[in-house]
Amino acid sequence: MRRVAKLSAACIATAALAMTATACGSTSSDNDTDSSSSGGGKGIKIGLAYDVGGRGDRSFNDSAARGADKAKTEFGGSIKELTAKSSDTPADREQRLTDLAQAGYSPIIAVGYTYAPAVDKVSKQFPKTSFGLIDAVVDGKNVDSITFTEEQGSYLAGVAAALKTKKDHVGFIGGVDSPLIKKFEAGYVQGVKDTNSKIKVDTQYLSHGSDTSGFASPDKGKQAAQGMLDNGADVVYSAAGSSGNGAIEAVNGVKGAWAIGVDSDQYKIPGLAKYKNSVLTSMVKNVDVGVYDFVKSVHEGKPLAGTNTYSLEKDGVSLSTSGGFIDDIQAKLDAAKKKIVDGSIKVKSTP
Repeated sequence: MRRVAKLSAACIATAALAMTATACGSTSSDNDTDSSSSGGGKGIKIGLAYDVGGRGDRSFNDSAARGADKAKTEFGGSIKELTAKSSDTPADREQRLTDLAQAGYSPIIAVGYTYAPAVDKVSKQFPKTSFGLIDAVVDGKNVDSITFTEEQGSYLAGVAAALKTKKDHVGFIGGVDSPLIKKFEAGYVQGVKDTNSKIKVDTQYLSHGSDTSGFASPDKGKQAAQGMLDNGADVVYSAAGSSGNGAIEAVNGVKGAWAIGVDSDQYKIPGLAKYKNSVLTSMVKNVDVGVYDFVKSVHEGKPLAGTNTYSLEKDGVSLSTSGGFIDDIQAKLDAAKKKIVDGSIKVKSTP
């Protein structure tokens, strides 16, 4: 976890929110948006601080966006979206949350574990503002830590890969070598090996440490997947944000190969439509449900706080069935899910 740098005192005024990118050295993306409903400014004001890739990544951030959009539709109000860049410093993430809080947005949802230090600090400075944090835990009376059992859903993805490979050789691509993405790897590899211990699993990470570019580099994802395919793998699972889109593209070019999507049901993503028949399934992580539940709680005046975990048992994670490509193995997947839920199978969270 990186040390959080001190904020610049030059960026305090609420009126400066729209000028943050130039006046305060923020690295928010150029497509920051402020979308308002027809409620004339009434309703809830939702602040979304995206991880790299932002809305339109066809994966993780888009799932969070769907939850916020649903809440806005139901409750009225507005959404302010700010997006991180891979060059962000801890101070940039702090400033992004601070800008939203000073402008009166509440709840504020920080999308991604890299925001944990910033949420820890800024939530203390704005005790009357409700903060949601995706994929990490921060202890605070006004913080809802929204977590998922990624390893459980990934285990099922591993079972599917093992049952569908024709070459007994599969791959895993992680966006950033981090504890969170290691959960995806651990579950996937365990699911593969529990199904067929003879299957070879290739693993590759696209970036390491504080470098988050691995979540927003489709070219790197494509290159990594192509290398695995060339090496003999015929099923590739990516937990790499928008980088996974490149992996899906690479798989689409190889007859008989399958991609496994992540976070969103990538078979249904319009921007990936031309590759959808290569998407075996997706390990859906219902970030949208977590975001919606949190916004709803704030709207009702009873903000969620503490750690709220969305597990396989609670349908927080699941495998998509779009395309019908896993229909023939669904009974075996259901059996594996049952064993995880009843405790017969203990899924590892580290490789």
